[in-house]
Amino acid sequence: MSRTTVPASVDREDDGAAPAEGLSHGLKQRHLSMIALGGVIGAGLFVGSGAGIAAAGPSIVIAYSLSGILVMLVMRMLGEMSAANPASGSFSVHAERAFGSWAGFTSGWAFWFLLCVAVGLEGIGAAKIMTGWFPGSPEWAWVALFMVVFCATNLAAVKNFGEFEFWFAALKVGAIVLFLGIGVLAITGLLPGTDAPGTANLTGDGGFFPHGSEGLIVGLLASVFAYGGLETVTIAAAESEHPVQGVAKAVRTAMWRIALFYIGSMAVIVTLVPWDDPAVVEKGPYVATLDHLGIPGAGQIMNVVVLVALLSAMNANIYGASRMAGSLVARGQGPKALGRTSGGIPRPAVLASSVFGFGCVLLSYWRPDDIFVWLLNTIGAIILVVWFFIAASQLVLRRRTEREAPEKLVVRMWAFPFLTWVALAGMAVVFVLMAREEDTRTQLYWTGGLTLLLAAVGLVRQKAARSRTS
Repeated sequence: MSRTTVPASVDREDDGAAPAEGLSHGLKQRHLSMIALGGVIGAGLFVGSGAGIAAAGPSIVIAYSLSGILVMLVMRMLGEMSAANPASGSFSVHAERAFGSWAGFTSGWAFWFLLCVAVGLEGIGAAKIMTGWFPGSPEWAWVALFMVVFCATNLAAVKNFGEFEFWFAALKVGAIVLFLGIGVLAITGLLPGTDAPGTANLTGDGGFFPHGSEGLIVGLLASVFAYGGLETVTIAAAESEHPVQGVAKAVRTAMWRIALFYIGSMAVIVTLVPWDDPAVVEKGPYVATLDHLGIPGAGQIMNVVVLVALLSAMNANIYGASRMAGSLVARGQGPKALGRTSGGIPRPAVLASSVFGFGCVLLSYWRPDDIFVWLLNTIGAIILVVWFFIAASQLVLRRRTEREAPEKLVVRMWAFPFLTWVALAGMAVVFVLMAREEDTRTQLYWTGGLTLLLAAVGLVRQKAARSRTS
């Protein structure tokens, strides 16, 4: 039995079959650890968190703490299932094992769609930075260059992807650790040329909750989506040297570190800089903080870090999309041509994912006011749908694994099933909050429509497959 297949004793129709076979196992533990850390540290944290701070003020710390708890619960559940059954399809395979092929089809293709659109968005963001450094150069040329580079990286051996992500993640993690170190020195008054700010920025300008509960809700929604990206490590684990031990260790060590980076960063920023400083949104909270402290060249330093974050995300998303597509096809849920592997790489799936991502970039130029906006709205809440499938699957599979193979529970969800139900309730609350806010309501509707469409197609396919075998 390969390390990425489901045990033969498990019924294929019930569990969703085996994930993609023929993949290599070239990722090392250090790759997995840094993918787990770096996968979630992107431009959403370095730049996008500014909008959350502007809405919630100092209470953004509470927003990130609440969403961080939810993410830690989701990752613990996903870690439990992935350590028990490592698979390149990750949560899609687990959903299929728990509820049938329709669930794997729905969650898998929704996630693939999300990653491909995200590749395009990250390419556009990286190109904007490059055109700032090289005025007059066309954005599309930079996007094309990045797409070619990372498509080529993912077409080569998986260890190349691992090395790229290792060093990309190391730079991002190093930047945040340095930022936190400088911030703590400034807060304590030990940074030369600065005075300790005390609690002035936390309690002034409207207090800790300047916009009340509504501001906290907006900040909470922004923080939830900033945490997306952790799922990639469980996809990559299937191609590691020791899948079970690798994913277990990566999940255990990543959760608290990411919480420290996110929540710690927000606490440092709102303590040092007035939350309503326009620079927090215009320049990004990290640049605004370093400028406020008089750190020379802060803007360009952070531009480099943001560029690395965007390129890292492009690389990881092409990888994740190709492995998810390959796994789905191997389970009979997509075009067979995408499922072929050579040299341990699902090259057709890599090419298809890259082409779709580049197509999203072209749509941003050709139809920015309708089709591209529709794409953005459609992916708005997909990560929440994925998390819901993870929690619901763990609720079913934990009991099944305890009955059939308890020795596989290398990682265990805390306080099961109580905290699993708490996580599901938390997701339900976020869905309700999205429906209340005008800016996120449209995203919820479009994502809901896509999810229902995929579920309907998946159910029809499942019924047809059972009819053929009966």
